[in-house]
Amino acid sequence: MKRILMVATGGTIASMPEADGTGLAPALTGEELAGYVPQARGLCDLDIVQPMNIDSTNMRPSDWKRIAATIMEAYDNYDGFVVLHGTDTMAYTAAALSYLIQGSPKPIVLTGSQQPMANPFTDAKLNLYQSLLYATDDDSHDVTIVFGGSVIVGTRAHKQRTMSFNAFTSVNYPLPAIIRNDRIVREGREGMTIPGTAGASVAARAGRPRVYERLDEHVVVVRLTPGLGPGILDALGPDYDAVILETFGIGGIPECKGAHFEQAIFDWIDCGKTIVLTTQVSEEGLDLGVYEVGSAYANEPAILRGDDMTTEALVAKTMWALGQTREPAEVAELFYRPVNHDRAVR
Repeated sequence: MKRILMVATGGTIASMPEADGTGLAPALTGEELAGYVPQARGLCDLDIVQPMNIDSTNMRPSDWKRIAATIMEAYDNYDGFVVLHGTDTMAYTAAALSYLIQGSPKPIVLTGSQQPMANPFTDAKLNLYQSLLYATDDDSHDVTIVFGGSVIVGTRAHKQRTMSFNAFTSVNYPLPAIIRNDRIVREGREGMTIPGTAGASVAARAGRPRVYERLDEHVVVVRLTPGLGPGILDALGPDYDAVILETFGIGGIPECKGAHFEQAIFDWIDCGKTIVLTTQVSEEGLDLGVYEVGSAYANEPAILRGDDMTTEALVAKTMWALGQTREPAEVAELFYRPVNHDRAVR
């Protein structure tokens, strides 16, 4: 039987109503959560740690590093890892773990729920069970989210719905698997995982992940809206090292009377700062060369292009790249290096 470490961090799955009527807040421990799903003990030899118990709204980059460190401190002793996490920032954490722990031959699975574990109509029990099921499967590896029966690559997830049980969607990348009750279906081939009979330990697989510990937290996302002026970059300059600019459509950046985004963007770069252009449209990605309103930026190597990446992945990857180096050419090399299927390989 495989050994799985469950890393409980809080979120809706662990929440209970506050006595003062102020709403839900994390209260249940990882041990208590596992107790609601006794079938989990038949899947694996399960250990539980609790590095934090917070609403994921309060999750910060320092907490990403703490989760990564918790996993790596135990990495050699377990066959897989399941991280219980709130849904609101789960996609950011999944992306961050993809960059902090790269190419893991052992699965690192994130899950949570839209309803608390103690709710009579919760989705938490099935999500937890299926996450453990996926973590014990021989074909599982790297960072993924398992939620609502879908397996989503850790760099491609986006929370699409606030209440429905299928909260997450995979952006610009196919699902590597779906889970039907206790059946994992991968790439068109179907196989049954029988609880307690998973194959050889993935600890026997060759190789270890590449582990990183540094992030530059001074990264901000700016979403263009009609009438927003380029002075926003000047305002952000004292506090941020990088801006991820969500453009209109396939890559449109407006021209403003008396002030120009083009000048502001190149001034930002000249100050030694990083800028990433992406689109605020979820599907299909960026192409700056299509329209005149984006063409000025299409062939400028100092401007990083998000292509078909999610904003969540762009935030985490920019923090990771700047955490390793401030040399622009090296930042660009790290940024364009594919990690955990985060960008289309051209």
